[in-house]
Amino acid sequence: MEINKAFGQVVREARKERKLSQEQLAELSGMHVNHISFIERAKTSPSLQAMQQISAALGIKLSTMLEAAENLVNSD
Repeated sequence: MEINKAFGQVVREARKERKLSQEQLAELSGMHVNHISFIERAKTSPSLQAMQQISAALGIKLSTMLEAAENLVNSD
């Protein structure tokens, strides 16, 4: 699995665990809903700033999210 796809999966799972819609996450993170959607579907490579905004909105350390994504990549 590619890292962008893995990170998107981590974002989606964390968002759903918190029962947030993409719209709600976008508002909490200060991003556009389309950007959240593109990140979750690995249609774009998120910047470090975007990753930080998302992790803060979800209440998860960015390092934790990146480690989870890395684990997905390495599990293939």
